[in-house]
Amino acid sequence: MRVFKRLCSSFLQESQKSRIFTKRCFVSLNISSSPPVDEVPVLDPSSLPPSLTHGIHVFNCPDEVGIVAKLSDCIASRGGNILAAEIFVPHKKQTFYSRSEFVFDPSKWPRAQIDEDFLKLSTRFKAVRSVVRVPDLDPKYKIAVLASKQDHCLVDMLLGWQDGRLPVDIKCVISNHERGPNTHVMRFLERHGIPYHHLGTTKDDRCEERLLDLVQDTDFLVLARYMQVLSGNFLETYGKDVINIHHGLLPSFKGGNPSKQAFEAGVKLIGATAHFVTKELDEGPIIEQMVDTVSHRDNLLSFVQKSQNLEKQCLAKAIKSYCQLRVLPYEQNRTVVF
Repeated sequence: MRVFKRLCSSFLQESQKSRIFTKRCFVSLNISSSPPVDEVPVLDPSSLPPSLTHGIHVFNCPDEVGIVAKLSDCIASRGGNILAAEIFVPHKKQTFYSRSEFVFDPSKWPRAQIDEDFLKLSTRFKAVRSVVRVPDLDPKYKIAVLASKQDHCLVDMLLGWQDGRLPVDIKCVISNHERGPNTHVMRFLERHGIPYHHLGTTKDDRCEERLLDLVQDTDFLVLARYMQVLSGNFLETYGKDVINIHHGLLPSFKGGNPSKQAFEAGVKLIGATAHFVTKELDEGPIIEQMVDTVSHRDNLLSFVQKSQNLEKQCLAKAIKSYCQLRVLPYEQNRTVVF
């Protein structure tokens, strides 16, 4: 917090010199000067002293004076230490967003007490959202992965889960496409004891009641190139977040084989978008986007491979950001991604 005070003090001195005073000395301030999220190293628990544990807290509330001080005091009063704090206050908006990473001794600050302390802050500041997560103590997020015929995103997720790169617990894989018993995906799932459910969806029946039964014990869903539209009724009944990935060739190239359409049109910039699913098709708040270039040297195969690689990377990054509490809803159709 010393850095925060020095930054505010320096800004105030400059403001007084120019006889300009604003209510807050920042619009977006990264106290820890952290690099972009794709460059942020995940904290290695083994690097901490044996008695300390890593925690994350995100906060969204109406803006007022003293929020940062109370948040830091809450952690310090229990013997914790803030490692990084990121704050965002939109211009001309009375809304405060923050994400803090801290270390603490669980024997001095029990997990239940952490929730109670942050709940008091949430009540005090009328918070819209206040979430705390302790990765070493809390269970991993339980997810279901929905996929259709294309395997590239599904396989990448399964390998990332196997290697520990995705901090999730995959409860099952659900598909509207039936896979043979001796395919590489089915062998992997059988080897690791992950159930596979085939839903025989049709134009008139999306099997959403059955789908709801299968995913009711999950924390969020991931659509890994699932080529079925989820209805507004399903999303409302499920009531939790759903993350989707799609290519960046929309809206110019719709329908069947968009990559072939884009390739034949001479497209030179391709991309992928990961976003939350809403009842408006492919218009939910964006979590992550990636782009790459193609050239006259690319053929259709390399064009498709580049596009699929972007989809895999973009989806994995979005899931990690979500699990690390880096994503907060912002206004009606936007996100704050710390």
